[in-house]
Amino acid sequence: MVNNPSLINRSLKIEYFSTAWMAFEFAVGFYSGITAGSILLIAFGLDSFLEIISGSTLIWRLKKEANHASSEEIQKAEKRSSLIVGTILLLLSVYVIFVSVFNLITHNTADTSLSGMMIAIASVILMPILTVKKRRLGKEIHSDALIEDGMCNITCAYMAATVLIGVVLTALFNLWWIDSVAALVLVYFIASEGIESLQNGLHAEK
Repeated sequence: MVNNPSLINRSLKIEYFSTAWMAFEFAVGFYSGITAGSILLIAFGLDSFLEIISGSTLIWRLKKEANHASSEEIQKAEKRSSLIVGTILLLLSVYVIFVSVFNLITHNTADTSLSGMMIAIASVILMPILTVKKRRLGKEIHSDALIEDGMCNITCAYMAATVLIGVVLTALFNLWWIDSVAALVLVYFIASEGIESLQNGLHAEK
């Protein structure tokens, strides 16, 4: 660990901003998904909620480091967070698969969501910027957790792009099945992130 107050402070600021954005993304994505009947947007919103948990844990960790806490305390918090978030992400994947398949069987159609399109566009632009900043700061303070959190932002960008494609195609061509199919594509990113979180938690346990 590099106890550089300036770097730790900058890391905390970007993590505060990132977590606040995820809260906004969750509110807009989840609400848009409910009103439009879109499992794709609902899943996107719920994943943002999990990012809030992850970001809050990292904020706690950075504050501990700023206060010169022991590495054992930090590792214990990271392990618990990784296991919890990983489990929830995998459960979310199962939920998305179940609802998507049900919608495909019943021909359930999602409505167009302008707010869903706007939040997805914003995320596609913002997430790569946050990733670059977090990776640079993570390397400077030797924090793997901050670097990994930056990679979560890239996953969020991929997910936002998938959401955007699904919403645009639904709006332009009114394809009844596109929302459910795009949601199933989204499962790949959610499940991959969940498996990685579980592996990190189990590895830290050894």
